[in-house]
Amino acid sequence: MEIVHKIGRRKTAVARAYVSKGTGNITINKRELDNYFTTSTLRYKVLQPLTLTDNEKNYDIKVNVFGGGVTGQAEAIRLAITRALVAIDEDYKAILKPEGLLTRDPRMVERKKFGQKKARKKYQFSKR
Repeated sequence: MEIVHKIGRRKTAVARAYVSKGTGNITINKRELDNYFTTSTLRYKVLQPLTLTDNEKNYDIKVNVFGGGVTGQAEAIRLAITRALVAIDEDYKAILKPEGLLTRDPRMVERKKFGQKKARKKYQFSKR
């Protein structure tokens, strides 16, 4: 099996995942998974597609991720890994799609409008 390359996005974070046969090593920006994501919740998000398909020790994954915050990056990595697993084996789609892992979250930050403090917040109105 050759290396499978897929992209995942969330908010402004973009993750490029390279999945190949291996022993379960996950490297994110040349750092180990445990060093890059310190909280267990973020590590769970990254490993979720692998645990659902019972592939924790079957693939080596290298990820380049940039932009956004830690949660957005973790979810972008999750989407990239999910897409790569589906590209490797089409049967995984039946497991991962009901969990909502194949859908790209379209929510983005709303832009600030002129004449306002933020996207929706207005300047204080004074009648007199």
